[in-house]
Amino acid sequence: MSQPSWFDQIPAWVWWSCVPVFGGGAIAYAGVKSGSNIWIGIGAGFVAIVFLPVPVEVIMVAWIAQIATAFALKRSYLVKTYPKDLELPEDVHLFGAIAARRPKVDINTCSKNDMVNTLGLPIVYANDIDSLRNEGHIFTSIEELHDIIEIPNATLRKIEPMITFSYDYRQESGYSWKRINSMNVDDLIGLGIEPNAAKAITEERQRRGDFKSIMDIKRRTGIPFSAYRHLT
Repeated sequence: MSQPSWFDQIPAWVWWSCVPVFGGGAIAYAGVKSGSNIWIGIGAGFVAIVFLPVPVEVIMVAWIAQIATAFALKRSYLVKTYPKDLELPEDVHLFGAIAARRPKVDINTCSKNDMVNTLGLPIVYANDIDSLRNEGHIFTSIEELHDIIEIPNATLRKIEPMITFSYDYRQESGYSWKRINSMNVDDLIGLGIEPNAAKAITEERQRRGDFKSIMDIKRRTGIPFSAYRHLT
């Protein structure tokens, strides 16, 4: 089923909500399917009203409210029951609502299939992330995905609710950027880093200790990532 048709559909239980007595049960059914105890309670309440000794006018008002409630809950129900094998919608709000109900994807341990089919990333970005991970790099923040992989910020804002980063910088000891923590100014210049940048990196490291990641270098020194990107 395509994305538009999923959210354009009207579930059968919504139509059943138009039937007195059964309508409340239909809303309760939607609550069971979507895991909402509140909806179950609302549906049970509409059913109970029919059997209470109240004027017919009250029952009619409750019936109209029952129908209105069902249609108001329809969109939320479709979000809650969105199929896991269906590509996530382009709409940012729908994407975020669906993503909030799913387990987060760990950028450092997930498969390329997760990146492409779950997060919706183009395969070129998934390949780049996987390539760096295979070389020992551990991603620590969403900013790194932009600065290193060059994923557009608009895409990152969209997938941010769905991703997480497991991180232990000690695992990166064999990775090339880590050399920055043991080199002096001349060594860094020898690696192609500009003299002023090499001096700033060395002084910051001596002042506040070893850098924990590539992004840590950028945050603490203010030096653009492009100045030492070749080390990665």
